[in-house]
Amino acid sequence: MRYLPLTADDRQQMLGVIGAKSIDDLFVDVPEAARIDHAFDLPPHQGELEVERALSAMAAKNVSAGTVPFFVGAGAYKHHVPATVDHLIQRSEFLTSYTPYQPEISQGTLQYLFEFQTQVALLTGMEVANASMYDGSTACSEAVQMAHRVTRRTKAVLSGNLHPHYRAVIETNSRFAGDAVVALEANVTGTEDLAAQIDGETSCVVVQYPDFFGNIQDLSAIAAAAHEQGALLIVAIPEIVSMGALRAPGEMGADIVVAEGQSIGNPLNFGGPYVGLFATRQKYVRQMPGRLAGETVDVDGRRGYVLTLSTREQHIRREKATSNICTNSGLCCLAFTIHLSLLGEQGFTRLAALNHESACKLAGDLEQVAGVDVLTQAFFNEFTIRTPKPAVEVIDALAEKGVLGGVPASRLMPGNEAVRDLIIVAATEVNTDADRAAYKAALAEVLS
Repeated sequence: MRYLPLTADDRQQMLGVIGAKSIDDLFVDVPEAARIDHAFDLPPHQGELEVERALSAMAAKNVSAGTVPFFVGAGAYKHHVPATVDHLIQRSEFLTSYTPYQPEISQGTLQYLFEFQTQVALLTGMEVANASMYDGSTACSEAVQMAHRVTRRTKAVLSGNLHPHYRAVIETNSRFAGDAVVALEANVTGTEDLAAQIDGETSCVVVQYPDFFGNIQDLSAIAAAAHEQGALLIVAIPEIVSMGALRAPGEMGADIVVAEGQSIGNPLNFGGPYVGLFATRQKYVRQMPGRLAGETVDVDGRRGYVLTLSTREQHIRREKATSNICTNSGLCCLAFTIHLSLLGEQGFTRLAALNHESACKLAGDLEQVAGVDVLTQAFFNEFTIRTPKPAVEVIDALAEKGVLGGVPASRLMPGNEAVRDLIIVAATEVNTDADRAAYKAALAEVLS
């Protein structure tokens, strides 16, 4: 609880210094229609203990992810994170090292960044990766800007099955940069014709893998179509655990791969902090945003780590910077690195297999509920179902019964009537047979 020590005289003195007559003068740019001109309906002031109790009681009304069967995904996933990860990242040398502004004296930080980059490059099948970005969606937008620099074109073609939040970030940044965006309509079967949208003005094609509805597709054909027109293929992966089971985008011709790394090492927080992954081909490295840690030897031949590339606005002229968004989620990428190191290659593959197995069992269970259709034919740990009632009503009814059953597609695609009865369902290694049975029983009851 914050303590606000300023008096009315203090505030008036501050306003006088900046030349404002009243607090309202600070909000002259906010339209009148957007302002609230009345007092909030709140109880009178109370003591700190009473306020804490009141807020705790309000919070207890929420159904939290850790207390009920949980099948919500669509970009953020509930996985088990070993206690070792949190213990190690809280060592003071890691927890307090904000960012390597004096990098060469931060050898521990640079070493884990180097190892993180190596892990990301291996996962995505790419040649070089940076030291992380803010999150998956902003990394995706940065990839579009990078493609514009590489190709000297300014038109991006977005798959309709790209996560709506990723699409929104790209469209926002492109609008203010004056760049063109062509976004296709959502297609639950994943059979859109992206190649038909690519022309000589296109700098990049952006696809999600697996896509928003869970479909898994071979990206080789769309990569070839993009390259034929001189454009780049950008692949976005909101669920990085899928790379333990699926073919890496780099093997299918991707030029830039971005991902959300939250699933590894970072707990499910609704709003972050998360960690963006960014990888590309070596020939494009100088157009890559963010920072890059490298390995070298000193004059005595001893191994050391250096900040090899850092084209950020803090280091070079702003107009020359390749990124003006947060370009390293340091502690989150450390958690990613530690968790992945603990898993090892075999453990990561096993984790992916457990996810897929859990999702297959759940799809089989839900398919037995009268009126439910499983629409996604090939999926990893997430798929889409169609229900005979509006999806929002179904999800709310499930929550009343203590099951968080997924994400109604209409919540992320408002106004799209074609998706009003679609639910995107995710299952991971944390879901038990009892969880799946509870979901099946609750869904059958809701739809009866």
